Amino acid sequence: MPLTIREQREALEEVIAPRGFKSKDSRGRLQEEEPCPIRTCFQRDIDRIIHSKAFRRLIHKTQVFLQPEGDHYRTRLTHTLEVSRIARTISRALGLNEDLTEAIAMGHDLGHTPFGHAGERALNVILANEGGFSHGDQSLRVVDRIERGGRGLNLTYEVRDGIKNHSSGRSRLTLEAQVVHLADQVAYINHDLDDALRAGIITEEEIPDEILCAFGETNSSRINTIITDIIETSRNTDQVELSPGLNFAFATFRAYMFENVYTNMRAKSEEKKVFGLVSAIFEHYVQNPDKLPPEYRALAEEDGLRRAVADYVSGMTDKYAVAVYNDLFIPAAWQIK
Repeated sequence: MPLTIREQREALEEVIAPRGFKSKDSRGRLQEEEPCPIRTCFQRDIDRIIHSKAFRRLIHKTQVFLQPEGDHYRTRLTHTLEVSRIARTISRALGLNEDLTEAIAMGHDLGHTPFGHAGERALNVILANEGGFSHGDQSLRVVDRIERGGRGLNLTYEVRDGIKNHSSGRSRLTLEAQVVHLADQVAYINHDLDDALRAGIITEEEIPDEILCAFGETNSSRINTIITDIIETSRNTDQVELSPGLNFAFATFRAYMFENVYTNMRAKSEEKKVFGLVSAIFEHYVQNPDKLPPEYRALAEEDGLRRAVADYVSGMTDKYAVAVYNDLFIPAAWQIK
């Protein structure tokens, strides 16, 4: 009997991804399914993520700047696409599984809140006595419990592991997950610098010489320097990492960004308003659970009301959260149409 297209692809992985995690070795899904005759399990996961509602909403979620004026600032969606491309380049060079890498990258920020990390911090405070809130854990919750009306996407174990553990301080099952963790940092630190320059938060002349000397003077050269270093350092090891020298320079780069961009009052002046907006919406639905959409009322019965409300609020886009707040708390006569 001839091999299916999926089986041919699985066999090809032995050649094109000799160090990678093989599709045929996946631990499987939470609910067992008949394999697709065309796509490997990780290709199937990519498609499920890209066609999800949570993925589409990323286009209207903040990356760093709240509702910036201009068409070229990153959103959470464009960040995700940049992470995916960086991660696939590294995986291909290291002989890893590009499909697994792409699936993790595409899903890693599905649980991000409106208003970027400001929204995440707000929900973490609100849920402090109930385990807190992190976008990595929420991304896993999105694919397991929220999408498809509560049925979830039923992704593979390896993709779920990479999504949940993409942030720093967590262990990861596969080299592909390690790649996405690094690609996420490479993407955001460079594109956030690019956006900060575009916004006039900092100028080219203010970037420290040690950063320019270590990484390059342009966005593309800096990304290329880091990717090349990761590949050369990780080619013959069982870890995916930067060389010690560039890792030290990268820490300097991050420290500069946190001091001059991520905590810059000009860039973040509006964020202090986010907590009030998010907490007001959250408490409204806690007090009025009947106003939640049906699928979130069902989640409330199983996982508790406050967690279900957090699911609903965290899934909102920036614009939708503002519209909800406007509708709930601003008198109609005062609203600007």
